[in-house]
Amino acid sequence: MEILILCLAALLTSLLTFFSGFGLGTILTPVFAIFFPLEVAIALTGVVHFLNNIFKLVLVGNHGSKKVVIHFGVPAFFASLLGAYLLLQISDLQPVFRYTIDTREFFVTPQKLIIAVLLIFFALIEVIPILKNIQIGKGNLVVGGILSGFFGGLSGHQGALRSAFLIKSGMTKESFIATGIIIACIVDISRLGIYSTRFLHTGIIDSVPLVLAATLSAFAGAYLGSKLLTKVTFSTIQILVTVMLIGLSIGIGLGLI
Repeated sequence: MEILILCLAALLTSLLTFFSGFGLGTILTPVFAIFFPLEVAIALTGVVHFLNNIFKLVLVGNHGSKKVVIHFGVPAFFASLLGAYLLLQISDLQPVFRYTIDTREFFVTPQKLIIAVLLIFFALIEVIPILKNIQIGKGNLVVGGILSGFFGGLSGHQGALRSAFLIKSGMTKESFIATGIIIACIVDISRLGIYSTRFLHTGIIDSVPLVLAATLSAFAGAYLGSKLLTKVTFSTIQILVTVMLIGLSIGIGLGLI
């Protein structure tokens, strides 16, 4: 039953997030956390996330924009290293506030609060008419890469900020998805290199069969997404990104994620 739930979650989440460019780790981590301690859940999700991005890269990577990858991805790579390193140094930072629902305690850390504010801002850009026509230039891509990479390393939420910037960059839907995947792989390599120093202490080695099953399920979801790509309009992708950005920002801001 455990493996069935995890595989189904991986497949459906991978399909959904193929178009949005983010959310696999956000959704899959809590599912893994149902069956494993949080540190193990994070490690397992990180591996599935990285392998699935590699698979998606094989599927649609040829549509990526080299210019955007350079101006956004390179700053994101180095900023992610800094964010991941900082995470290891401030892991005991006190929450800004905490509250309890029933018997479960929720808390919001400073980095989560900052990310929530940034995400809601970028989500509003898509729904406020005067801001909808803003195009992202080369200079803003660099800033976006730094923000996305840094907070990706610090909290693992780099995908949402990446999509928030790239959705306004004027790319086609194929290029938007492929470029996001390429940059995600770059950042994954960066932060997993830092996190791997703690992987062996999580017991991840004992869960290799489960990781393999979840990864193959995620592959299936990504493959279905690639086949549906021609049937999905860019406006649909924009709406999906906006809705997911708002939902994610609320979840992070309330300490639910």
